[in-house]
Amino acid sequence: MSRLVTGIAELVTNDPTRDDDPLGVLTDAALVVEDGTVVWAGPAADAPEADDQLDVGGRAVVPGFVDSHAHLVFAGDRAAEFEARMSGARYDGGGIGTTVAATRAASDAELRDRLIGLLAEMRRQGTTTVEVKSGYGLTVEDEARCLRLAAGVTPETTFLGAHVVPAEYADRADEYVALVTGPMLAACAPHARWVDVFCEPASAHAFDGDQTRAVLEAGRAAGLGLRVHANQLSAGPGVRLAVELGAASADHCTHLTSGDVDALAGGTTVATLLPGVEFSTRSPYPDARRLLDAGVTVALATDCNPGSCFTSSMAFCIALAVREMRMTPAEALWAATAGGAAALRRSDVGHLAPGARADLAVLDAPSHRHLAYRPGVPLVSALELPR
Repeated sequence: MSRLVTGIAELVTNDPTRDDDPLGVLTDAALVVEDGTVVWAGPAADAPEADDQLDVGGRAVVPGFVDSHAHLVFAGDRAAEFEARMSGARYDGGGIGTTVAATRAASDAELRDRLIGLLAEMRRQGTTTVEVKSGYGLTVEDEARCLRLAAGVTPETTFLGAHVVPAEYADRADEYVALVTGPMLAACAPHARWVDVFCEPASAHAFDGDQTRAVLEAGRAAGLGLRVHANQLSAGPGVRLAVELGAASADHCTHLTSGDVDALAGGTTVATLLPGVEFSTRSPYPDARRLLDAGVTVALATDCNPGSCFTSSMAFCIALAVREMRMTPAEALWAATAGGAAALRRSDVGHLAPGARADLAVLDAPSHRHLAYRPGVPLVSALELPR
């Protein structure tokens, strides 16, 4: 069955064949969807016949957001930690242990209910593709069950056993890395597409460059793609390791040297920026303008997690990127859609050209500019279409 979606005041296609306008904006537009795939997009006056029709009443339509960095399998609450940060406490990743304890104690049903609830919350805000990490189990059994739960809702699952060194391995980080690269990886790889590491020598809880390399190389040998939590709290080896090893994405990129920027500009690794974290930790924002001007591919994601950034709103992150990181509304929207797809190495999402998945988000506004223009207003939601 084909469906014609019409009445579109502005259609953002992100058509990758249009170099003159990366957003591929069409006004007074329509598109045709068949079997969950976009088969035609263009001026409404030229629209072909279809079996069914949906009029969106003069609203804007954009690709569904692609959230390429999220931690959604967890239990517990860290609101008190947030309150402490707002009173001046410094964030160093130490609170992750609180979530690890709660997650280990939770049942599968409790974790699944939380996961499904957050995914529904995201979809109500226009997100149609989500990457979900483990990282709050940090035992072989708990990491594997978190990934099994994640794999039930998304193909974009990431093994993050190297999130922090758990308390039972305090002062024995190398022993924990051996566990992560051995039995834990063997148990988790069947349920994961990616492997990730919190590379942050400035944190007493995270991993240095040598440990990060060991985890990434082991993950790659197990057939997983690479991602890196890089340069969040300080300049360090994360970004250049990500580029050297061909990681799909280096995430955070808050503290970058000129060499880091040059490496990203010369490689294929996407710089995924997470401005909700800086908002929630009162930290300096990444310099998106510097990266864009250097020709680096930039993505935006929420980093939705219970500690350093408990937001599920990509629209909020777009508004922050425009206000605090000097991105234009068009650059921020591209980063939250096509940029996220590039960070996941997906060609079927993040755009609405023919052949793409029919992941449509509708704005209760005539233009994509309203995403940043009206921050905090629930303007956007995923359009439910039959598949």
